[in-house]
Amino acid sequence: MKVTSIKSMVGHALGAAGAQSAVAAILALREGKIPPTINYTLDPEIDIPIVGNTAQDADGHYAIVNAFGFGGQNVVAVLGKVEE
Repeated sequence: MKVTSIKSMVGHALGAAGAQSAVAAILALREGKIPPTINYTLDPEIDIPIVGNTAQDADGHYAIVNAFGFGGQNVVAVLGKVEE
């Protein structure tokens, strides 16, 4: 499991933030690259596998997108690769 956020690169798009994250997750699954959380400073006290500052290769088949927006939008979507 790896953790990342595109918000550091695109800002907060209000109601469209979840859609942006979903598109990024779909592209990450398709391309096999996890986008980084830019300007991230590693905290050695936190044991979370954060993808910081540089994209990483991925071979996963699923991605989870958490979208919590202004106005009470709360969505969690699980996306997966379709095998041909």
